[in-house]
Amino acid sequence: MRRSAVIVIALAAAVAAAAGAVAKDVAPTPRQLTESVFDPAKFSDAARIDNPFLPLVPGTQMTYQGRATTGGRREGHSIVITVSDLTKVVYGVRTLVVWDQDLDGARLAEQEISFFGQDDDRNIWALGEYPEEYEGGHFATPSVWIVGQAGARPGLHFPGNPRPGTPAYSQGFAPKIAWGDIARVVSSGRRVCVPTGCYRNVLQTEETNPLEPGDGHQRKYYAPGVGNVQVEPGPGDADREVMHLVAVRRLSPAAMVQVRRNVRALDKRAYRVARPVYGALPALERLP
Repeated sequence: MRRSAVIVIALAAAVAAAAGAVAKDVAPTPRQLTESVFDPAKFSDAARIDNPFLPLVPGTQMTYQGRATTGGRREGHSIVITVSDLTKVVYGVRTLVVWDQDLDGARLAEQEISFFGQDDDRNIWALGEYPEEYEGGHFATPSVWIVGQAGARPGLHFPGNPRPGTPAYSQGFAPKIAWGDIARVVSSGRRVCVPTGCYRNVLQTEETNPLEPGDGHQRKYYAPGVGNVQVEPGPGDADREVMHLVAVRRLSPAAMVQVRRNVRALDKRAYRVARPVYGALPALERLP
């Protein structure tokens, strides 16, 4: 939302290589481990994202409801995540575009388009996002990040072989906007009940952002075949966001027309207001 180890078998070798690149008594960082296994050549069908714990099927819309602290007050909060059927090439990878809308009460507080690609080992990678925040109803300067621009590096959004006890991984690094989430798999085999039902074999992860202590420390729960079903705050998290999956829809062709219009509108504004970072990206394309 607004915000393991063998990620794959090959990571064991990558860990050893990364460790050899630094002093023998210094362990490689999550970012070093993650970046050591990113290979643009291993994305043969990147926009097809079928990781069992986070399938991103075009035309799927997931709605979450809960509460978060905004301006010192607890408010109702909703998030609507829509998987589009549009793609964009980022850093040599044809990514799938996902559209998020965050609402504080009935007010649209933020919306964004994010770019995800799945490699041949079902690791889902984050390669950037263009967010728009609205302060008092007015458009705020977007904290856009795109891999390959302004020092931004690829992040592992979700591992292809998630297992408890594996090393933490970087979910992306963009120093210009203090984006640097680190995640780890905490447990598996849980049972979690939310408004859409009760799920077994749920995987729990924990996310933090060392670049912004006190912000964005969350626990997330992923159900097989569904994806993220629940979010809880971690220790010291300022927003104290609690979210539950309340609806999953398959959108009609007519609804997808409107989704494409909204995504294209965001994309068009991104070229205008974030040109130094976004300007070199190619145009959106429809999935075949």
